[in-house]
Amino acid sequence: MVEREAGPGASRGLFFTICSPSGRAAPAILLVNILEMGNRQSLPRVCLGPPVIKALLVISALFGCATLGAALALFIGWPSAMLTGGLCFLLVLQAAAAFSRRADKRLAAREMAHLRNRSLEIEQSLNETRGRIADLDANFEQAGRAREKKIVSELKLLEGLMRDFAGRIAGGPDDALPPKIAAAAPAAPRDQRGGLLETIRASLEQNRVDLYLQPIVSLPQRKLRYYEALSRLRSEDGGVIMPAQFIQVAGPAGLMSVVDNLLLFRCVQILRRLSHKNREVGLFCNISRETLLDAEFFPQFLDYMKANKDLAGQIVFEFHQAAVLAAGPAGEANLAKLAGLGFALSMDHVSTLALDFARLRSIGFRHLKVRASLLTGGLAGSSIAPEDFSRLLARHGLGLIAEHVEDEKTVLQLLDYAVEFAQGFLFGEPRAVREDGAKPGDSATLQFRKTG
Repeated sequence: MVEREAGPGASRGLFFTICSPSGRAAPAILLVNILEMGNRQSLPRVCLGPPVIKALLVISALFGCATLGAALALFIGWPSAMLTGGLCFLLVLQAAAAFSRRADKRLAAREMAHLRNRSLEIEQSLNETRGRIADLDANFEQAGRAREKKIVSELKLLEGLMRDFAGRIAGGPDDALPPKIAAAAPAAPRDQRGGLLETIRASLEQNRVDLYLQPIVSLPQRKLRYYEALSRLRSEDGGVIMPAQFIQVAGPAGLMSVVDNLLLFRCVQILRRLSHKNREVGLFCNISRETLLDAEFFPQFLDYMKANKDLAGQIVFEFHQAAVLAAGPAGEANLAKLAGLGFALSMDHVSTLALDFARLRSIGFRHLKVRASLLTGGLAGSSIAPEDFSRLLARHGLGLIAEHVEDEKTVLQLLDYAVEFAQGFLFGEPRAVREDGAKPGDSATLQFRKTG
């Protein structure tokens, strides 16, 4: 018999009542309680753990077996019904235990498979880490050998330079001077030349050589693309000796290789500093005619640059047009060796455009610097039209740089002539680099100090 309990305050549900032949009702068992939606939403959620769930299952099995025993007691009597109910309860427990063990075995097997996979992944990661550590060790060792080689080359170059410098100071002003250079040396008053020579020697001995940088920009964006490195000497009283002054005296005395050497060392240091943040900025480094023709120094110079080939894309070596034209086979061979290391060459102080541009390109030249006044003046003495000159150089693989640009009017004319790069006081005057400038990696620009 099935009865439904009803009432305004009672929960709605179904109750099963088992009746005996005498009409007395057995204990009622609540099987299912169907709650209303409002009651469902108002009930809080209760999270039961595995121990609680197992206990509830055991209690449910116990009550189920007790109910079965009570039902059988009506037909076979209480002793047999109790025994039957107990046996059923034990069987249910054994079956539940078997299912639980089977589930535990499956879980353990999955966990073991997961642990094996994780172990394989960790072993693979360790192998990769060992490989990376080995690569890092090899890279560090290779970098250490490269740095050691560079230091050794610098020390050898400095040793030879100091030996040569000491010999030239001890000797006369024209000692160890190549014949071509001695013949080309300009005449100067003996007493004036001697006083300036002593000042130059004192400046070199006391390392009073300053590095100045002047920007070279692209047109029309005026974006910084290069610096030109310039050397200045300082006298004992702080006066600045310009290149136009000391070259005429230091050249015949054989001291220009010393000046060029110091300038070269500074250029390499500056580029090492710049390359940490901006490898697009290059440096023009001036090399004198005396250094180009110095049979003793130039091989050491080549060895030093060979040890710094990683800077080949950033250093451009610049030579005077007169030095290139008077270089001869030996000088051109030195230029070709320098270009063979990957370094670009540039020609400045161009006074005549009667040049073999294809030959310049074959030697290793990539840039040609021409005064802006020569371009805007119509390239006097040349059959080339100014507006065609840049394209003519480009056909031979040469880039045109207009130097000594002083005003905006000149810039407009240069743009009409398709000039790509320009240099001059309009874009920035030469400024001295501070000795205690920015540390490597601080910035892509350089710290300058005031001069006077």
